[in-house]
Amino acid sequence: MRTDTNAVDRVRPWPVRPAVGFLHPLEVLKDQDLDLAEKREILAAWASDASAVEHRPSQRWLLGTPAPVPLSEVLSALRRLDRDMFS
Repeated sequence: MRTDTNAVDRVRPWPVRPAVGFLHPLEVLKDQDLDLAEKREILAAWASDASAVEHRPSQRWLLGTPAPVPLSEVLSALRRLDRDMFS
């Protein structure tokens, strides 16, 4: 049976891996083992509504992290990553 890898990529669950070991979004930016695309993927998953804390929409709790963080801090880290990518 032939597998269409493009179809598999489109339906891959998000995030690819839990953010184990990260306490804060800025730690993702500082991680030297991740490339820019991996950092963006983790931060985008963290910012996603799927990571929203029930009854606290301004908080995000990403799988593999010990506690929720403010959405504003996740978005700030994403903006910083974008600045670094495009400067």
